[in-house]
Amino acid sequence: MKPQGLFITLEGIDGTGKSTQLRMLASHLREHGCRVCVTREPGGTRIGEQIRKVLLASHNTQLAALAELALMYAARAQHLREVIRPALAQGDVVLSDRFNDASFAYQGYGRGLGTAPIRAFDRVICGPTQPDLTVVLDTAPGLALERATARENRSRSQQSRFESAGLEFQKRVREGYLAIARREPDRVKVVDANRPAIEVQRDIRHLVDTLLGSSRRKGETKAKGHKAKQ
Repeated sequence: MKPQGLFITLEGIDGTGKSTQLRMLASHLREHGCRVCVTREPGGTRIGEQIRKVLLASHNTQLAALAELALMYAARAQHLREVIRPALAQGDVVLSDRFNDASFAYQGYGRGLGTAPIRAFDRVICGPTQPDLTVVLDTAPGLALERATARENRSRSQQSRFESAGLEFQKRVREGYLAIARREPDRVKVVDANRPAIEVQRDIRHLVDTLLGSSRRKGETKAKGHKAKQ
């Protein structure tokens, strides 16, 4: 039987510590013998990273919300083809810094497009390839924006278009994430990110380890069933 990978995504507004938590989680999983593919959106591929530059460039102030959404899904289509689906097919645990929930939160809620156009793109581009677990790192938008701004100042880079959209935009995006979690509580788990990183990581690891245990039990059941048929 072919191995079945797991798809885990970390979501949240800018400044919640996703990148740090993703690195810590990847190390934890590798220490426990998992093959791990770490990636991000927008990006993850050569073409996706080129699109990322367009999306994040602070000078692209005239980019329409629907054009932004289309670019996100163009990068996602490439990401799925080159990275995510091949890794899942060979049984890897795929960890992605954002995926399609980001489009619902940022373009659907933040930009005010609503969910209908995102669902239309998602049916065509993502189809059945959906996260097994999504962890939303949640913190107050004001604090998250301060952290994101401080990070950019330390690296001497400009704010991205999303950070420069301001506090009210971040509040709408956060509400979008929380709405997704209320709608899909079995898949989407909200973790309080306004704590020391190790405490946040402990909660994330518990969620992921629980998913891995459940996946292994299902795999063993399927394997037994397959042998019984032979």
